[in-house]
Amino acid sequence: QVQLVESGGGSVQAGGSLRLSCAASRYTSDYCMGWFRQAPGKEREGVAGIDKSGRTIYTDSAKGRFTISKDNAKNTLYLQMNSLKPEDTAMYYCAASVCGGIPTMQVLRNIFTLGYRGTGTQVTVSS
Repeated sequence: QVQLVESGGGSVQAGGSLRLSCAASRYTSDYCMGWFRQAPGKEREGVAGIDKSGRTIYTDSAKGRFTISKDNAKNTLYLQMNSLKPEDTAMYYCAASVCGGIPTMQVLRNIFTLGYRGTGTQVTVSS
């Protein structure tokens, strides 16, 4: 079992930045991990993922603005979000699953569906 706790959400103006953190209850260096978001009335979306080798994948809207990283010594996953837009407003979740890699967004989505998940942190971006 892995418990995941997200933090770092909040309210910012468009153009601002936030750094989300996801603290794991145990060693996760051999897990694939990812960030996901869901806005009211919309489907859940995979935002970014990182595999155990440090390879990353991003949804198109996050490329160039968001950076996913992982500190294995602290068992913590991060999402640095810059140049935030109102359309980034959503509940953000992290998830973890054992996997060989994240070559596609479908594999990233499977991490959320099949793995351990946190309860989320709210991000609100105002225009």
